[in-house]
Amino acid sequence: MTDVKPPQGRGAVSTSGSAAGRDQPPRTRTRHTTDTKLPVAASQDVRQAMIRLLRADAKAFTATLTLNALAAAAGLAGPYLVGRIVDDVRAGKGVSAVDHLALAILLCSLAQLLLARWARYTGHRFGERTLARVREQFVDRTLALPAAAVERAGTGDLTARGTADVALVGTTLRDVGPDLLVNGVQALFLLGAVFALNPLLGACGLLGLAGIWCALRWYLARARAGYLAEGAATSDVAEILAATASGARTVEALRLEKRRVSASRDALETSRRTRLHTLFLRTVFFPSVEICYLVPVAAVLLVGGLLHDRGTLSLGAVVTAALYLQRLSGPLDEILMRVEQLQNSGASFARVEGLARAPRTETSDTAAPAGDRIDVRGVRYAYDRGGEVLRGVDLTVRPGERLAVVGPSGAGKTTLSRLLAGVDAPTEGTVTVGGVPVVELGPEQLRRQVVLVTQEHHVFLGTVRDNLRIAEPAASDEELWAALTAVGADEWVRELPDGLDTRLGDGGRRTDGSQAQQLALARVVLADPHTLILDEATALLDPTTARHTERALAAVLEGRTVIAIAHRLHTAHDADRVAVMEDGLLTELGTHEELVTADGAYAALWRTWHG
Repeated sequence: MTDVKPPQGRGAVSTSGSAAGRDQPPRTRTRHTTDTKLPVAASQDVRQAMIRLLRADAKAFTATLTLNALAAAAGLAGPYLVGRIVDDVRAGKGVSAVDHLALAILLCSLAQLLLARWARYTGHRFGERTLARVREQFVDRTLALPAAAVERAGTGDLTARGTADVALVGTTLRDVGPDLLVNGVQALFLLGAVFALNPLLGACGLLGLAGIWCALRWYLARARAGYLAEGAATSDVAEILAATASGARTVEALRLEKRRVSASRDALETSRRTRLHTLFLRTVFFPSVEICYLVPVAAVLLVGGLLHDRGTLSLGAVVTAALYLQRLSGPLDEILMRVEQLQNSGASFARVEGLARAPRTETSDTAAPAGDRIDVRGVRYAYDRGGEVLRGVDLTVRPGERLAVVGPSGAGKTTLSRLLAGVDAPTEGTVTVGGVPVVELGPEQLRRQVVLVTQEHHVFLGTVRDNLRIAEPAASDEELWAALTAVGADEWVRELPDGLDTRLGDGGRRTDGSQAQQLALARVVLADPHTLILDEATALLDPTTARHTERALAAVLEGRTVIAIAHRLHTAHDADRVAVMEDGLLTELGTHEELVTADGAYAALWRTWHG
């Protein structure tokens, strides 16, 4: 069973990604940058992205803000009416006056409750809609990433951004945002009410909050960097675990268990240190704030008592101001708690929004290729932090030709296939189709020209029909069955309970590796490219099925160009020509019979293959 994954980048219609070829370093894939991480958005970019999200649903945001303001205004009535009760009792008014004021307090509290719940409901709906936009935008940007960019960064980083980071952003939009808005409006109204009672008391309360401002500045100066480091460390842990799990057989075969365990421990230790750092920031920040809450209340009581003693302020006003500031600790506490969460989610949003700055596959206005001939001229290629893999390759692939590329592991075969498919650009030289550089073709145009089929394969959640129509959404059922028949998959699909409507993946029919690979090859048939590059595309099929599938594909794609990275030499035997690669060079080129007669490297491989 294979997991659900998005199609990755250029020329990858047939499968959902590019291969981790035998001649490739494990993570570094392209020469365009030495930074293997996906970018992180700057603070200004994050603010602009948030403003765009607010504008996208401005009516709901305005309604939420208005309801919060009304709820906060209703909440001001309670302390004010308590002060009135104190003054009325001191003035000797009767019980009826107190009862009327108490009833008013009850009604205002009820109004505040209803308005606050309505505001939260509106805010949560706004948050869910905004989160949906963030998720859709993330998926669109992910699908626009070139395969090389994803491979260079590692799937762990992209997975962490698409799961943990997006989920944290969602929590902020759904819960933290509305709560911050509610409490922010309440805090502003409470401070405004104290100033309205007496400007001097308001100034005392504001000065008393200066300690909170200092603690907040100290915290904010360190929090973003701390949470970004924590997110990056989490991505590294995810990447190492994913790489170890996917390459478990290789790790065991090469006895790399200790090295992988050591790498995992190092990544976990880094993650632990980053988490302890952010924990330290919180343990300093929150106790400091708790102490600062008491200062404005004490200041108002002291100054208010002096003013009352001089007869310039009533006792009720002092009580009201003290109650306002005492109630201020509630929304301030929530605000500061949410600010801590905002720093965490802000770092996550910067990582999610960072995809907007990643290199992406753009639609090009390049002229259409004049013909289907592929020319490789003086091509060199080197991976980041690695030596040259290709060292001057010249090759012409004629339209309709079946070319097999053979050679020992590490010779550069897979790298050449990636350059032919436009996944990577050569360090030097050119790869053109019909006279147009392959890397300049837009995604849709490229996929109609050249498709790379690797040993990687994915089954997507959905029906068999859904899995096939990824390549050609308008395909009829007859065309789907024809494609399945071409790759020998029609028999087992007809045996499924609902045929093409059978659901695959979690909760549905599980497929083994060979069946998933046949579905990938059927997508190739539906995509109908003029050039097909097979890089171990039938590696998971048994030899008999693999040969049948390759011959069936060859029959369906007759008249089209087929380039096969051949690890089974029967593929080379059936090809029109054979290209032999050794140490990044093209050393032999000719038909099977010519190369066997020449008694060179290919002849040695052929003799070894036949024992």
